[in-house]
Amino acid sequence: MIVVAGEALVDMVPVGDDELTPLAPKLGGGPYNVAVALGRLDVPTSFLSRVSSDHFGEQLVKRLHASNVDTGLVQRGPENTTLAVVGLAEDGSARYSFYVDGTADRLVEDPGPLPADTQAVSFGTLSLVLEPGASVYEKVLRRESKRLLTALDPNIRAGLIDDPGAYRKRFRSWLPDVGLLKLSVEDAQWLAEENDVIEIARTWISQGPAAVVLTRGGEGLSVITATVQVDVPPVKVDVVDTIGAGDTVQGALLAWLHAHDALSVEKVRALASEEWTDALTYAGAAAAITCSRAGAEPPFASELTAALGG
Repeated sequence: MIVVAGEALVDMVPVGDDELTPLAPKLGGGPYNVAVALGRLDVPTSFLSRVSSDHFGEQLVKRLHASNVDTGLVQRGPENTTLAVVGLAEDGSARYSFYVDGTADRLVEDPGPLPADTQAVSFGTLSLVLEPGASVYEKVLRRESKRLLTALDPNIRAGLIDDPGAYRKRFRSWLPDVGLLKLSVEDAQWLAEENDVIEIARTWISQGPAAVVLTRGGEGLSVITATVQVDVPPVKVDVVDTIGAGDTVQGALLAWLHAHDALSVEKVRALASEEWTDALTYAGAAAAITCSRAGAEPPFASELTAALGG
């Protein structure tokens, strides 16, 4: 099983082209989207979070069940669901403003050691920024890295980071406990405060991760390890929006590793160039499907198989 730890929220997404167009609620949150992607790709998945008992929270849990995600690690509470108001640029890229004060996902409690059948655990996004939950997830990351493959997508939301320098220092402190690091080029540049993302990735690999996967938007995907660098081109698609695209990459990468019995730091480190090409192609095809429809809607296994010509 793969456990995904982090927030679930509701994206308020524009439904028209006017400057003040109506907004439609779409279920999301980076880790939540990763869990949905994994479940839809037929990977045994459990979601670790605290979810509101309000109407949005009920719908979030309902969608997890519909996406084959186990909710045994989901905590419930009366606090409101976090809201993210989304603005879309002409190219479909998203910018966010958040309503997070006192919301349910910030109050998650440490569940203790994860179930014995867990092989990997994925972290990221707001859950590692907003206290007190951030410290809880950090504790889980450090504890579980001793026995599991840990995957991290920091998915930077700079507007919520009050002290960028302190966050960058905290991020670097996580690296010895991260087996797989996946992030966008823009996030890598923000975290390192420099532009050479390949050199950035190599520096981070020397500090812990077995691999760094970079999402490059319209330029595709790349992976850097201690021994290989692999680049794959993007899948051509009519983009509706990019909400959940990076989360889908994270979920699909973990799904590929699961299918190829590679859910360990040692096995990720040992993957050859042709295996990484296969993995990135799989993840890129999954993300392209998500980009082709509104909101974070990762593909089901049958859709991805058809897209890959299987």
